[in-house]
Amino acid sequence: MNYILFDGPVRNALLPFTFTRPVADILVGIMTIRQKWEKYLGSTITTITEEYLSEKFPMVEMEENVMINAAYLPNDTLAEMVSNLTENQAIFKGEDVIAFFANENQEEVDFDSYEIIQYNEDCITIEHTWDIFSKNDAAIRQDFKYLTEDRTSQPIPKSVNVISPENIFIEEGAKLEFVTLNASTGPIYIGKNTEIMEGTVIRGPFALCENAMVKMSAKVYGATTVGPGSRIGGEVKNSVLFANSNKGHEGFLGDSVLGEWCNIGADSNNSNLKNNYEEVKLWSYETESFAKTGLQFCGLMMGDHSKCGINTMFNTGTVVGVSANIFGSGFPRNFVPSFSWGGAAGFTTYVTKKAFETARLVMSRRNIEFDATEAAIMEHIFEETKKWRKD
Repeated sequence: MNYILFDGPVRNALLPFTFTRPVADILVGIMTIRQKWEKYLGSTITTITEEYLSEKFPMVEMEENVMINAAYLPNDTLAEMVSNLTENQAIFKGEDVIAFFANENQEEVDFDSYEIIQYNEDCITIEHTWDIFSKNDAAIRQDFKYLTEDRTSQPIPKSVNVISPENIFIEEGAKLEFVTLNASTGPIYIGKNTEIMEGTVIRGPFALCENAMVKMSAKVYGATTVGPGSRIGGEVKNSVLFANSNKGHEGFLGDSVLGEWCNIGADSNNSNLKNNYEEVKLWSYETESFAKTGLQFCGLMMGDHSKCGINTMFNTGTVVGVSANIFGSGFPRNFVPSFSWGGAAGFTTYVTKKAFETARLVMSRRNIEFDATEAAIMEHIFEETKKWRKD
């Protein structure tokens, strides 16, 4: 069977992260949503997404296909139901479609003609940007159980100070000495070819993905995920870093999400709690206003390729778009549009020529090319977000 993940109605609610990727490629827990479905279904999965992203993330359609709503994370029960779908069947949870069978020549999908199968159990859904960190605890636990079942961890080095070693799994090539791992509060997953430098203290749930690093004497609270090739240092709490992003120095990052290729300057901090303890509001790209999150703790949402200079301060509930460069004293505003250059004193447009030069240099350090496809995506985002920039 051919499986295809589609963005669905949550795509706009997950901006700025879905400016540069399908919903399926959001990282939460230990794996992206696409990787989770591929593991559970034992199949390579493609995506239906925005047209300007389709060259980088192509869809493969066959004669018979099962379409899956990427907002839903798989579990054993749901994956079995999806794998058993046949013609004219669909899985719903209440009024929301989770998955449905479709033929290549099917011109339209009329669910009134389908057999509707209701899924009544709990499952993790990613419907807002803040779900990425607020549901990361549950996602890490679920991924940890799936990835480590019936497998044996690499031995924990003798110099490691450890609590609840049965909840720790270390993959091949990981390096860690003279660190403290407390897995009594949740599982700790240490991926392939990672490094945790000496003096670091980590409380689970925690996931260090392949080739990632925790720098010397870091303090990490769960539930935190450090994506492939990313680096953290200082103090980090309940945050998710996508691939190849750096928060390598002192400073606090809490209840936050960083996209790919982000960099947080030394001694930068974000607030994750308002002084009056009120509910945090975040900029909504859908309503072009600030929306309630229902959360008391909510920090920084930063899109791909955005960066900040040393000693940058972010207010509670700050949203930064794609390829923004923030620096200077004082707090920048709570919404920084894509391709903005500046800080509290004001912003100008970060022109694509300069932004692309930086992206090219940054990506080349990881032996990844900033090619014409990447440039075309960024050009589209530049034009799409122009209305929010004020020079």
